[in-house]
Amino acid sequence: MIRKWFERVRGWLAGLSFRTGVIVLAMCVPFYVISFAQMALPISAGAKSALWVIFFGLAKTAQYGGLTILGAEGLRRLKRMWRKGT
Repeated sequence: MIRKWFERVRGWLAGLSFRTGVIVLAMCVPFYVISFAQMALPISAGAKSALWVIFFGLAKTAQYGGLTILGAEGLRRLKRMWRKGT
């Protein structure tokens, strides 16, 4: 039952556009930055831990979601675009 649900979600994500995948994948960068930058805030250790867990989780979710949306062919396309740009 859970396996079918995961397959449905994965299929839906894979059906999204290349542009959407790049945007979702790019969103992991600010989430990673925020997850570590918030350590400099003058708040309690418990609040820092909670913020880190939230933002690091969002970063990982965006990372794996973006990779799922792009798929193997999308990653190849992204690498080709990256090489042409540099």
